[in-house]
Parts: sequence; structure tokens; C-alpha cells
Amino acid sequence: QVQLVESGGGLVQPGGSLRLSCATSGSIFSISAMAWYRQAPGKQRELVARLYRGGRITYVDSVKGRFTISGDNTKNTMYLQMNSLGPEDTAVYYCNADIYRLDETGAPRNYWGQGTQVTVSS
Repeated sequence: QVQLVESGGGLVQPGGSLRLSCATSGSIFSISAMAWYRQAPGKQRELVARLYRGGRITYVDSVKGRFTISGDNTKNTMYLQMNSLGPEDTAVYYCNADIYRLDETGAPRNYWGQGTQVTVSS
């Protein structure tokens, strides 16, 4: 079993900051990439940021300069520091990871967390 658990969401005023965490657990050999997605009401889920094992990072244009993705390889944990939040950032944020399991060979499997709500409102 592999689990991804997000935390850190909540209600914040415009211009504020939040830090999301994604903790992984289970039969994990290694993680090739981790990412944050978000889904706003009535919209499709979109990729916010991705962190590759080699250190390469990509962001969707709308969060560049405001959000920072990072990871702790020793804990297999990922973070998303979100600054200068605006109402347009309101969404459920999901953790996603490509994971090689200890009990399997071949290509990594893709896993999702359950999501954490971020609401930006005054």
C-alpha cells in the first residue's frame, strides 16, 4: 500500500500565504516525480507545479513567482509554499506522485492524495 496525505489547507485572506505538505507512506522504493494539482469549482483539474527527482521544476504560468514547490527526499515529503494568494487560487489541491514500489518492478505507479481545500477570501 502507498498513501499520499495532504495537509495545510485552509481559509486565508487575499495576499496571504499557506504552506501545503504531502506526506507519503507505504511500500516505497523511490519517487521519480511529485506534483501539485488543483481543481476549482466547475473547472478541470490543472497541474500547478511538478518536482522531478533530478531537481527540475515546472510551474503553471499563473503561479510563477508566487508558489514554490520543494521536497525532502529523506522523508519522501513534498511542500508547496503559496504566497500572494488571490481568490483565483481557491481550489482543492491534490498531491500526485510517480512511485516505484518495493514489492514491484517495472514502471512507476501514479498515486493521488485525497486533496486539501484552499479558500482565499476576505
